[in-house]
Amino acid sequence: MPSALSVDLRERVIEAGASRRQAAKRFGVGPSSAIRWHERFQAEGVIAPRPSCGERPAPAIEAHAERILRINRERPQAFLRELRDSLAEQGVRTSVSGLWRFFARHRVTRKKGRSTRPSRSVRT
Repeated sequence: MPSALSVDLRERVIEAGASRRQAAKRFGVGPSSAIRWHERFQAEGVIAPRPSCGERPAPAIEAHAERILRINRERPQAFLRELRDSLAEQGVRTSVSGLWRFFARHRVTRKKGRSTRPSRSVRT
């Protein structure tokens, strides 16, 4: 994914006295970009680009952080599927991948320890 254009260029496009399309043509950027930048500047007063991707904490799952961490302490060997199912019984809807990202944000590792029973079907 290409990187965002500089704040300096955005400032020059926004501060140009011409129309948005003329400013875009003058500075060599797309007209839709110039229009979006100008609208965002008018609405929010911000010129800097928004963060690309990155982890955005889900407020729905973060609201139940204490409950999730308590269940994890009570049953550390449980699979994420089992944790998701026990949360669903309590009315908390989430996914396995959502739980995985939650534990990564909270720096909780979920490695199976030596207390896990050895596999009977495959040599370990």
